[in-house]
Parts: sequence; C-alpha cells; structure tokens
Amino acid sequence: MRRRRSTVRDLRRDNRSVVLWSLYFDQPRTRQELSRATGLSPASISNVTRDLIEEGIVVEAGSQDSDGGRPRALLRVDPSYGHVIGVDVGETRIRVELFDLMMVERAKAEFPLNPRDHGTDVVVERILAGLDGVIAQAGISASEVVGVGIGVPGVVEQGTEVLVHAQTYGWDAVPLQQLLQSGTHLPLYIDNGAKTMGQAELWFGAGQRTQHAVIALIGSGLGASIISDGTTYRGYTSSAGEWGHTTVVVGGRRCRCGARGCLEAYVGAEAILDRYGHPLPGKDQEEQLGALLDAAPSSPAAAEVLNATARYLGAGIASLINLLNPERIILGGWAGLLLGDRMLPAIYDAAREHSLGHPFTQTSIELGQFGPDAVALGAATLPIEQVLNGTTAPLALEGRTEP
Repeated sequence: MRRRRSTVRDLRRDNRSVVLWSLYFDQPRTRQELSRATGLSPASISNVTRDLIEEGIVVEAGSQDSDGGRPRALLRVDPSYGHVIGVDVGETRIRVELFDLMMVERAKAEFPLNPRDHGTDVVVERILAGLDGVIAQAGISASEVVGVGIGVPGVVEQGTEVLVHAQTYGWDAVPLQQLLQSGTHLPLYIDNGAKTMGQAELWFGAGQRTQHAVIALIGSGLGASIISDGTTYRGYTSSAGEWGHTTVVVGGRRCRCGARGCLEAYVGAEAILDRYGHPLPGKDQEEQLGALLDAAPSSPAAAEVLNATARYLGAGIASLINLLNPERIILGGWAGLLLGDRMLPAIYDAAREHSLGHPFTQTSIELGQFGPDAVALGAATLPIEQVLNGTTAPLALEGRTEP
C-alpha cells in the first residue's frame, strides 16, 4: 500500500487541529500549557496560535502570572466566531436549536409531528422552517452559521449521497441531504439521533473521560451509541447501535420494524403504553408515560406493566454488558430519563440478574445529563467537529461585528 506523502500544508492543518481540540475542551490556556498538552514545540504553538488569532477563532482572554517573567497571555476559543445549528428529528416533534461556537444556546424552535405520519415532505418543510426561524430569532445572518447537524432515526448511509434508511418511519434510502439542499445553502451533516445524543454525553455530559461506553436513547423507540476507544463504533455500514431491534422474546410482540420480540416492542414508550392498554391523561406519549408512572403506586395494572418494563430493560442492558464490556452505560432520551428517574434500582437489579458477574461489577449504569435537548445538542457538534478538524473553510472576517 502506498503511503500518502505529507505536505507542509498537511502539517499545518494537523497542528492547527491538535491545538484547537486541546483548547476547545480545556480553556483558557497559555501557549506554554498548549505546548505541554499537545507535544508541539513552542515555535509551532506560536505559529499556529498566531494564525488562529488572525482568523478570529481564538482570542486572548487576560493573562497569567509567571515565575519571575512577563505575564503569559491566556487563550480561548471565541464563542462569537460562528454559530452552529442542531436538529432533532423525533417521533412527535422536530426540534431546532442554534448555538454559539461554545455550545451556548441562542435560539430554539419546535414543530409538532404526527407520530403516525413522518412523510419526508413534512419533515423537510419543518426543518427548513426551523433553520430560518432560529437564524432570525438569534438576529444573525446565514453567513455566520458554520453548519447544521441533523439527528435522524434509522441507519444513515454516508457516501457521495447521504441516504436515510428508517424502517419504522417508512423511509427507504431517503436522500434527505439532497432534499434539504433545495431550500438551504448551509452545510449539512446528518447522523443517527442516538449517535448524536451519544456524542453530546461523550463531549459534555455523563460520558466524559470514558473510553468504552454505551449511551442508550429510549423514547418511542430505542437506539444506542457504542463508544469504543473513545470514538463512536459504526459497524460495516454504519448500522451498529440498533439495540432496540435485538430479540428478547422469540416469537414475541410485533415490533414496528416488522419483526417479533424486539426489545423496542417491550421498552419503547409506544410499546409500554400499548401494553398498559388503558386511557391515560396527557396530550402526547411523554405526558402519558409520566401519568403511568404516577399511577403505579396505587394501580396494580400500571405497576405490573412498569415492573415488566424494568425487567426487559435490565435484560437488554445485560446483553450490552455481556457483549461489549463497557465501563459505563448511560440511559438517555426522554423516556429513558423518566424510567430511570423512578425505576433505576429495579432496572439495575434486573441487569445484574442477567449479566455475567465480573463484567457487571466493572460497569456503572447512570442517567444522562441532558434532557430532551440531547439529540439536537449532539447534532450541533457535527459541524463543530469539522471546525476543529480544519475541514471547513474559515468564516470571512469582513462584516463581522465584535461581541
């Protein structure tokens, strides 16, 4: 195999990326601290930071006293350098959020979806309306947006054309990026919603400082983000993490995917409510699941369904522990947080009952640190990655205003 020859431009880009990644997650820092953290020479750090300051992505943020010498300038990423947008295409709503470069939310829009109708024309229309809405709400121009990340259900096939395969939505090879680009010129990055939620927890939440973890998204359906050696494991065609469609009961309940006995058919919010089978107050599944949890102490029928849910979920977690040996399993998604907040001890006991003893003792089971915004937050990190890797063109400095 022929090796790619590195050029001076490659080296500069790589050094720039190393410095930005280090500074983004640990700031402010002096040039001397960056040199120690990255292994780059003081001369290289000086060259890279000079370029980043000229570009506007890094600014000086005060100074730090040194031992007997001149004060050392502190550097940080400028949050106002650009903005990113994260989109969560969910079962019952589309959520669009705009953030500055340090992931502080600046604007938000939500659009309801009929859980039984996820037509691509409706989804595309509401995403585009959300993009226009948050840009206007934040009072910025589209030129200040670095990019848009979109978390969607199902398998996202990355290639010359991005295709979404979402069986439970009735989507088969939907060219979502192409459809959206008919209405926006913003750079688009699309990934599975469980994986974007996993990246939010890995970067900023309960998954920080872990190398091997599973972040489980439990909503109407189930998905998971598998973290191996600190990065998302995707599998051969990027379908790794379809945890909800592992079989827990051979020949069991019909799942939305068409198979029988899937974990999602017992633990997904839609399935829980269907198994209960009685009317509940609330305008959507989230409110109805909350009502079911509230009813459990005085309703044997509600308690029975929820206890069974904890056992199924614990068994599903045990499969992850036995198969993947993670150091941490994080329950997220709106239904995962609702169930975990009320039933984590029962879920934990069921996972222990079905796990091998040694790997279970090495794994913690925790709740995610982000609520319903997790998928959109994680989606917004997709364009941030491009900035840190140096794979996006710098934003033009002309016409930009100081914060």
